[in-house]
Amino acid sequence: MDATEVEEALRVFEAALSQIKWRLKPASKRRLQTDVLALCSTMRPCIMVDYGGKMPELGDHLCAFLNHCKKESSIFEHLLVMVIDDMIYLIQVRALVEFVKSSLSMETAMLFVDLENDPPKIMTQGQAEQSPAVMQLLSAQKFFSSVFHEDGVISDHLQRHETCTARSSLYEHAASGFPELVDLSCCLQESQVTIPTLNG
Repeated sequence: MDATEVEEALRVFEAALSQIKWRLKPASKRRLQTDVLALCSTMRPCIMVDYGGKMPELGDHLCAFLNHCKKESSIFEHLLVMVIDDMIYLIQVRALVEFVKSSLSMETAMLFVDLENDPPKIMTQGQAEQSPAVMQLLSAQKFFSSVFHEDGVISDHLQRHETCTARSSLYEHAASGFPELVDLSCCLQESQVTIPTLNG
């Protein structure tokens, strides 16, 4: 992002908060502003939002905020709200796609640590290949890869997995195809990996 785009993003950011009447504490507003700029500039693909309220109101605010931002500027075009269970994230779809692709196609083998050992030990390649947790992680990565595409469009794969009933206005947004929201809660229910800690 160049200086002009940063100025535009900040202007739209302020206007959106004012328009939707989302009153954030100063510290939360600064964090949201920093996070949004990091996403818009693709410095980060995904940010867990653990400030600015609680679910489902937080999700409603974020969806309304992004909806307004996208109407005002194309800088916000690839930003979405992603929900996994009770955790909520802001994502930059294209950056997330690149991140997942790079992690799946790494030529260097990933190292895993077995935290159940005391002290924790790095797993050998053979141990990692037989670990249910590692297999679940790879499965989750492949799932993310199948849901998000390089053009930023969410695939039909997501709709085939949606079986949850609406639990709030936020989930109603997802069910009605609200363009700012991706709810992956149902899709990852079987996962043994703690995906909600994803942040980076």
